[in-house]
Amino acid sequence: MNAIMIVELKKHLQDKGLAFWMLILPILFTVLFISVFTTGDNEVVNQEIIQSIVPGYIVMFVFFIMISMVQVFIKDRNRGMTARLASTPLKSYYYLLGKWLPFTFIVIIQIVVLFLFGKVVYDVSLGQPIILLILSLFITFTVTAIGLAMALTVNTENMGIALTQIIALGGAMLSGLWMPLEMMPDFMQTIAHFLPQYWAHQSFQDAMAGTTQVPELLQTLVVLFAIGAAAFIIAIIRYPYFLKRAVK
Repeated sequence: MNAIMIVELKKHLQDKGLAFWMLILPILFTVLFISVFTTGDNEVVNQEIIQSIVPGYIVMFVFFIMISMVQVFIKDRNRGMTARLASTPLKSYYYLLGKWLPFTFIVIIQIVVLFLFGKVVYDVSLGQPIILLILSLFITFTVTAIGLAMALTVNTENMGIALTQIIALGGAMLSGLWMPLEMMPDFMQTIAHFLPQYWAHQSFQDAMAGTTQVPELLQTLVVLFAIGAAAFIIAIIRYPYFLKRAVK
């Protein structure tokens, strides 16, 4: 498992396309939207907008890791790598962990870099850094678990890309990442409570402001873990079917 994990991590870190999706694009979007929505002279209002946009786009763009996860698993399946590994004594869950864990490291790096960018460029508050780190670990687990389930379920890369767009962009819109949730219709506010983006964004903002309440934090962590665990269980269930489609 360690060998698979190290090889995959090195490969992903050298992937310029992945760097674009995970770092360059979110930074460009953050800069663009902050410049659009902070054109007024009221510094207090501008800083509140920035405090919402920075974590909002972090949450939105971590979901794009699912595209790379789908591509990696489907390429392994179609090139015969999955079948060859399945024929060895290597246990299936070691293969899954070896493929999955590098993506968790990448997402953690992404979140840290984007928060540091927000701090250095826009002087966003990082009031409770330990809580921010805990939330980052939980949203990372949730996102990559969903990505793993999707990678073992979809038949083609294009289907995975399309579903990722729906989950990332649709979830961002419904969760209040693009505009304050209070400005959205009541039914959309209700839907938001079933989405991991909403919980992560709200808790990130509270932690940045230093106003996190323990019950609310625990509720967020439970929701994120439950969604991630459900996705991981789906991935385990789907793995035998994934193997059956593998090229030998």
